[in-house]
Amino acid sequence: MKQCIRYATTSDQANLAWAEIGQGMPLVKAANWLTHLQYDLESPVWAHWIRFFGEHFRYIRHDERGCGLSDTRVEGLTLPRWVDDLESVVEAAGIERPFVLLGISQGAATAIMYALRHPQRVSHLILYGGYAVGGNKGDADRVEMYKAVQEVVRLGWASDNPAFRQLFTSRFIPQGSQAQFDWFNDLCRRTTSAANAGTLLAARGNVDVRDYLHLVRTPTLVLHADNDHIAPTSQGALLASQIPGATFVQLESHNHVLLEHEPAWQAFQQAVLEFIGQRAAVDPVEDAIARNLTTRERESLRLLCEGRSNAQIGWYLGIAEKTVRNHITGLYRKLGVRSRAQAMVLAHRHPAVLAD
Repeated sequence: MKQCIRYATTSDQANLAWAEIGQGMPLVKAANWLTHLQYDLESPVWAHWIRFFGEHFRYIRHDERGCGLSDTRVEGLTLPRWVDDLESVVEAAGIERPFVLLGISQGAATAIMYALRHPQRVSHLILYGGYAVGGNKGDADRVEMYKAVQEVVRLGWASDNPAFRQLFTSRFIPQGSQAQFDWFNDLCRRTTSAANAGTLLAARGNVDVRDYLHLVRTPTLVLHADNDHIAPTSQGALLASQIPGATFVQLESHNHVLLEHEPAWQAFQQAVLEFIGQRAAVDPVEDAIARNLTTRERESLRLLCEGRSNAQIGWYLGIAEKTVRNHITGLYRKLGVRSRAQAMVLAHRHPAVLAD
């Protein structure tokens, strides 16, 4: 998969680097700590996220101000500014249809406020590891911990001793491997300066969107690791309980950034695809049923849902593998999906598709 990096210019003339990868339904990710558009592609921490979303969507993401390939200026950094920047990226990407909006960690607050500004543009809202209240607010213990982290960043971010950044990294991916620790430690220095890191942390600590949650009308999925060291599970529960109709999925993990090997990552992917399918699949499914899938197409879909390969489906049906591929392509078109995973989710949620 190939990504294309471009730049968007904001209202105050800052340059934001953004990238897209994949095709199909647009999915936009609000910026979160810490990213580097090019470096993340080879990352043992972020690469599987990019691969998953790029395989199923036109996946659009950007480096925030002061980070990665974007402008290094971070003066006056606030939540409204982050929302303005997200608007600039969306406009630069030329998205003409409602899109899925993903908010990870601090990006959840940005995504929520964007959805409130532009309810007609956001079809689905996905919040992972998010929080409504930043570390500088809330209970005393959390505030004290956040101040300690900021002090560590101030003292040791630019140091040649990785111990300072290791303390930071171990809170993001406590179950990571040494290679993942080393990569994240390196990312910290490569993507932003010590001064900008302090400014970015302070701005995150001041986030507070509690008064806006009840106004959200976009279908929302909230996912949260049950032992997240960055954003307590209570923050995910707060988002889900205050956003009307939101679905809450608790994942078994200690990592703020889910790693590829853990079962929680598989559960995350399944929940996301099912959530998107809930709305995206309604009209295409009803249309497919109305037009009647052929017997061969229904049987192909049934075998596909059993996990059969094209060769196995051909053997069961007594047809060539090339013919199976043609059947599957036509089937996807009728169902309005683009992949096996989406077809399987759709068939699971709408058993009538398989009925004789």
